[in-house]
Amino acid sequence: MRIAILGWGSLLWEGGTEFDSWHGDWALDGPALKIEFCRISQTRLGALTLVIDDEHGTPTTVGWCVSKRTKLDDAMCDLRSREGTTLDQIGRIAIPQRANPTTATPANAAIENWAQGKELAAVIWTALGSNFQEKTKQRFSVDAAITHLKSLPPEAKAKAAEYIWRAPRFVNTPLRAAMEVPPWFLESIKS
Repeated sequence: MRIAILGWGSLLWEGGTEFDSWHGDWALDGPALKIEFCRISQTRLGALTLVIDDEHGTPTTVGWCVSKRTKLDDAMCDLRSREGTTLDQIGRIAIPQRANPTTATPANAAIENWAQGKELAAVIWTALGSNFQEKTKQRFSVDAAITHLKSLPPEAKAKAAEYIWRAPRFVNTPLRAAMEVPPWFLESIKS
């Protein structure tokens, strides 16, 4: 059973020794998914991390690799463990052997169509959603995100900058473009 793991954020640069030992090399021709830096991460001290967001995300061809696991449950547990989350936060699609996708969301349909073309049996990914509005009480926008990032203490700003700068170059969202205009990070540390 060929199981693909999708990635667009820190999985590609800091998967971890244990996790990385259970998958092959990353390829950069995965499905096009709408992603954006719109999840406030507790483990990254309030930095914004990348998630699938059909409302605010930018279509992005994401990375993928093949798990060395042959059982879907094992591959999902690898990803769950690396992400420090629960299995219900791991997205998964077992690929049916027919031409039309059966999944409901735009992201799931894109993943299923792509996976059929790659002759994969299943695809898994981290399925955390945006929590921006829940945490800030504001709708996500580039301006609201920048305001949030500028309000962080210095150590958190450093984590936020690192995450944005280390995100793969294929990630080209409106927030990243706004944040890469200098000197947001330096100015915000001084304040």
